[in-house]
Amino acid sequence: MWKKTTLFLVVTVLLMSVAGCSRAGYEKFSGSFFDSFDTYTTIVGYFQSEEEFDRYFNQMESRLKELHKLFDKFNSYDGINNIKTINDNAGVKPIQVEQELIDLILFSKEWYQKAGAKTNIALGPVLEVWQDYFNDASYDPNHAAIPSIEELQAVSMLTNLDKVIVDETNGTVFLMEKGMSLDVGAVAKGFATEIVAKEAMEAGFVSGILSIGGNICTIGQPLDGVRQKWGIGIQDPDKPVVNDVQNTLDTLYVNDASVVSSGDYQRYYIYEGKRIHHIIDPETFMPGENFRAVTVVSKDAGIADFFSTTLFLLTYEEGLSLVNRFDGIEAVWVMPDKTVRFSDGMNQILKSQGASGFAE
Repeated sequence: MWKKTTLFLVVTVLLMSVAGCSRAGYEKFSGSFFDSFDTYTTIVGYFQSEEEFDRYFNQMESRLKELHKLFDKFNSYDGINNIKTINDNAGVKPIQVEQELIDLILFSKEWYQKAGAKTNIALGPVLEVWQDYFNDASYDPNHAAIPSIEELQAVSMLTNLDKVIVDETNGTVFLMEKGMSLDVGAVAKGFATEIVAKEAMEAGFVSGILSIGGNICTIGQPLDGVRQKWGIGIQDPDKPVVNDVQNTLDTLYVNDASVVSSGDYQRYYIYEGKRIHHIIDPETFMPGENFRAVTVVSKDAGIADFFSTTLFLLTYEEGLSLVNRFDGIEAVWVMPDKTVRFSDGMNQILKSQGASGFAE
């Protein structure tokens, strides 16, 4: 959760050649970069010219770089008060920040209350302990270890989200106790994806996909003259992450929706024959063990990102009950034996249940 590495959802149809070219006047363009949120970002869209695509691409890339700096807990930047600035001043003073950062923290606090206490952006002290063990295991896998419960419990006293004080009038954030720290890795990419996608649509972007390290937001419908919906593949946790339908468990068909997955196989190390992954349960302080992966579909990318972590840390029964409480949120659970379960609304969009991206 410190920098949540979501599963690389595969755009199984979009990035493969489609017979019939594109709708009259539109062509497919794509571009990628790797300097925001420590992951690859890919933008694909249908436009009437390469110049038009480049204009949107540059706008979206620039905006993502801005948001990356604001949400960064590891680095400082000249003239910017970000997550690191807030953490560095825990127990010292409130820090004035940009509205996007205020909005992210308020969003996270709101959904923490609505969805249960599994995704806590104040869990930073616990995650920092785990980060040290991940770093050590990466450096020397033969001497991998896990922190003791006592070590984790000692810092857990500094994870009370109620002590993250947001003053909307003055635009400040204050962590009440020294040693507290925010970690927005469980929600930052989705929240940023939603901001960037909305701004692009307001500027006239009508057909495409924004994928930030697997946080996928679909805009409109494909203008290839063939399909009516985008196809997003759910990665098989035991196969390589490549753009290949043979490495997927199923395919989702959606328009104007976001798809985000969390799983146990993108960031992990092995300790005593057991996979130790990065999604830490705030109650046990240990990696969640209920699933291999969870995929969430929502109209809002921030909500999809938040829920993918929350559902991963709940039982299936608890997660299904939570999903059923909210309109417009659906989920797929990949169980430890790789069987797949899903919420009722997924019947309409899963390939295995008869859904298709083409007109009937």
